[in-house]
Amino acid sequence: MNGEQSTVNRGPFAPDLHHQRLTKRAVLSIHGLRFTIYGVEKDVIKETKPRMEHAIEDVRRKLATVRTGRAAVSLLDTVAVDYYGTPTPLNQMASVHAPEPQMLTVQPWDPTQLGNVEKAIRAADLGLNPSNDGKLVRIPIPPLTEERRKQLAKQVHDIAEEHRTAVRNIRRDSNDKLKKMLKEKSISEDAERDGLDEVQKLTDTYISKIDELSKSKEHEIMSV
Repeated sequence: MNGEQSTVNRGPFAPDLHHQRLTKRAVLSIHGLRFTIYGVEKDVIKETKPRMEHAIEDVRRKLATVRTGRAAVSLLDTVAVDYYGTPTPLNQMASVHAPEPQMLTVQPWDPTQLGNVEKAIRAADLGLNPSNDGKLVRIPIPPLTEERRKQLAKQVHDIAEEHRTAVRNIRRDSNDKLKKMLKEKSISEDAERDGLDEVQKLTDTYISKIDELSKSKEHEIMSV
């Protein structure tokens, strides 16, 4: 029986101890490579996340400038004043306040700029009608008509869709990088698959954030 067992172990398909050792070393080598690849894969994710975060910051900024029926200092964030020949953000050369629910006030730190501030707000095409009393620029916030609310809601929808597209474009760029790495054999198929999954998770997360911001702003606009 011992002889037969020995003969079977020497068969062409029988496991060989030396072969097992080689296989184990190969697996360890592959695992080591996988560890290295995982680092490269994570670099792509690290580049992807801040780019998508920037898209969220931008959509927040743009939505803040869409006016509702209430006064908000953020409405003037896009206003730039010709300050001695240099276009200067309003909030960098004046104090902006909302003393009443339907009123904004702007007080330039340089009183000689009152006229320029008033002119810049009119030119910003925000649908606002500022007035200058010699000390302050006062900006009444008129109530929104139903038609205007619908127009602003559509504007919010367009801003949100623009930034959803931006996030999807970032996903495409990151996916292309991972596919190129696989083609160049600098990462494994597993690493590529893991990377693609992580990029998709980020995409879903940030598009969901855009959806939430959009819905919140639309609700704010449509609320009477």
